[in-house]
Amino acid sequence: MAKNYHSYSDIKSGLISGEVSVEQLVKDYLQQINANTHLNVFNEVFGDEALANARALDTRLQNNEPVGKLAGMVIGIKDNICYKGHKVTASSKILENFTSIYSSTIVERMLAEDAIIIGRCNCDEFAMGAANENSYFGPVKNFADETRVGGGSSGGSAVAVQAGMCHAAIGTDTGGSVRQPASFCGVVGLKPTYGRISRHGIISYASSFDQVGPITRSVEDAALLFEVMAGPDEYDTTLAHEPVPQAAGLKKETGKKRIAYLQEAISSPGVDADVKATLTAYIDKLRADGHTVKPISFELPDYLVPTYYILAMAEASSNLARYDGVHYGYRSPNATDLVTTYKKSRSEGFGKEVKRRIMLGTFVLSAGYYDAYYAKAQKVRRLIQDKTNEVLDEFDFILTPTAPEPAFALGLKEKDPVVTYLYDIFTVQASLAGMPAISLPAGNNSKGLPLGLQLLTKKFAEKELLNFSEYFLEL
Repeated sequence: MAKNYHSYSDIKSGLISGEVSVEQLVKDYLQQINANTHLNVFNEVFGDEALANARALDTRLQNNEPVGKLAGMVIGIKDNICYKGHKVTASSKILENFTSIYSSTIVERMLAEDAIIIGRCNCDEFAMGAANENSYFGPVKNFADETRVGGGSSGGSAVAVQAGMCHAAIGTDTGGSVRQPASFCGVVGLKPTYGRISRHGIISYASSFDQVGPITRSVEDAALLFEVMAGPDEYDTTLAHEPVPQAAGLKKETGKKRIAYLQEAISSPGVDADVKATLTAYIDKLRADGHTVKPISFELPDYLVPTYYILAMAEASSNLARYDGVHYGYRSPNATDLVTTYKKSRSEGFGKEVKRRIMLGTFVLSAGYYDAYYAKAQKVRRLIQDKTNEVLDEFDFILTPTAPEPAFALGLKEKDPVVTYLYDIFTVQASLAGMPAISLPAGNNSKGLPLGLQLLTKKFAEKELLNFSEYFLEL
């Protein structure tokens, strides 16, 4: 395995001292990818291109030419992020051989800062899943235990970082799809405030939830990638114009904070005993260090997951209507006219979970049920946002487990989708409220499986969140 650089600052020091070259870094990562192909992390590796870009960057470094903020950082991107001239499939048959004709804003921004993109990472089809078992290309396996899932939907991105196949990876988070796999893999996963990072060039699942986020080994790298990717973009009108905090300005938080934790996370029988014990241990550490840590009972926990899935599926139904076998992507060879082109292309091109969500989304948007489901869910979403804001008026952060259990066995939850949906119980609150949240590694359980804890805070308070996260990891 390549030298395990914990942070990009370590890589930068190695490049400056001559200890390592960018080409050697890429070769080491490629070697690690080749040694772990059975984990099914990458849908495609850009090996030759990454090596060529690395050599060009080495030449510039040797000539003392100016380089970008990410020079020498080798990054994997989730396979729903467009990169001009490269395939992008969202891990779906319906986009199996589709080549992007433009790059997403985040790819352009990372390349402008001299990042090396090493490949596209496997994910749940159209980012719909909590286990990375819904991919057309097969499931991703956890590096810590190959009989277990890597988490979803950004499972490939999380395992790529966990297994040392790249230094950092980019995922997307709709209801927890960066944070939950980060928790399962023992790495850092940041979901910024909705509207912080451009969604231009990101294949849509649920447009009012989707948010790009980094998966890294360190908080400082998450902050650096956030700084590079965030900010206004003329191609995404939902973006806020709040100033983006500079990674160089982040520092470990030393002030005393007020922290709320969900009482249900400790009292609920559905939360794993090791997860409860880890949360309790961190609560005790925080109190011992002088912070105010109090339990709260959130008034709407039973509505979080249903509200999220009603709204996300409705938006998925609308967004995925464009894959019709006519415009682009898979077209069924068995089609004989326009109607059969639509029916057969979509039936053959989409996997069962995507079809399930499209049908449920279409149902809640239909004439007789719109008010009963979709309109009501929108009202509950506002209530959830208001209640979360009320808590954060009193407290600086909300602390929860990221997931109710560590990574589960491959195939275990696949038969009952509702069980899988409930894995989002702690992550969807930030998604529904549009607030930033981060999953931080919190050690391993007795079986050596990684555990993660989540911190949630006010909108656009990423600087405070990252500062405190840097401190939190040293508790």
